[in-house]
Amino acid sequence: MRKIIIISFILIAIIASKCINGTGKNSADSTSKSGFSGKSELIFREYQHDFGKVAEGEKVSCTFTFDNKGTENLIISSATTTCGCTVSKYDKKPIPPGTSGNLDVVFDTSGRNGMQTKTITVKSNASKPVVLIKITAEVITTN
Repeated sequence: MRKIIIISFILIAIIASKCINGTGKNSADSTSKSGFSGKSELIFREYQHDFGKVAEGEKVSCTFTFDNKGTENLIISSATTTCGCTVSKYDKKPIPPGTSGNLDVVFDTSGRNGMQTKTITVKSNASKPVVLIKITAEVITTN
């Protein structure tokens, strides 16, 4: 009985040390399967845009410019918004190191009133794989 307890303890210690050291199967395999290199770097020139006061019913747009400050191609996999009133369009081709790209955002103010804040979640293969950018506007209803 004592041998079983000692062997169980040793096995648990070995498994725990592999997880802590990152040498377990999942830590190495999940990185290589996802294609994440960690060597591209997504840097937006601005992370926030304020449209100011806009009339309800207007469609307003802005362009967020970003740079790849890394050493490998940057690939944006998605740019999702918090609601259907905001649409984003981004460069789908790889962005080489040292070059820039654009993310266009259109906000439809129809049916909105007051201060509005919308978040765009940008996912990529960059060293920081998720980046949040925001737009704000004060929607004024005209009677």
